[in-house]
Amino acid sequence: MSEAPVLHLIVCAAPPAQRVGELAELLAADGWRVCLIATPIAASWLDVDALAAQTGHQVRADWRRPGDPEPHPPADAAAVVPATFNTLNKWAAGASDTLALGILNELLGTGLPIHVFPRVNAALAAHPVYQPNLRRLRDAGVVVHDGDVLRAPDEMTPSRWAVVVDALRAARPDRQRARGT
Repeated sequence: MSEAPVLHLIVCAAPPAQRVGELAELLAADGWRVCLIATPIAASWLDVDALAAQTGHQVRADWRRPGDPEPHPPADAAAVVPATFNTLNKWAAGASDTLALGILNELLGTGLPIHVFPRVNAALAAHPVYQPNLRRLRDAGVVVHDGDVLRAPDEMTPSRWAVVVDALRAARPDRQRARGT
């Protein structure tokens, strides 16, 4: 029996981040090994010890030191949930000033599936750089989902997380083919 595929779940600082443990649980039940990478602000909102115990992997927000081992296994796919205006625009510009952005920039060059679930308010979505930057990411192969998926009057409901899980299930690579074994 092969190991479950690895999902690098990048978490940005928007309200759904506070319930990312629920998403990680659903993804694990759906057959993923979940490794969380948080932006620095998002990490300050999370119970990183509880999430590490839940996933079996430390929650990363900081760069590792040269010579330190890589704490996460290689990704088979990645998702940014929730994705903020700041992170999306910096990523499209190629900035790597956080671990999350550095990982996203590296993954962009691998051809692995990357799904993005934005959580951006209407005023920021109307900013003149936002739509062109989403197009740039799409042109690079990123699947950018409808921004309303993570918006609900009562914040996140199980059905909202189900949309994310379903999209990632459809994107889950065959581990044997992805690893060339």
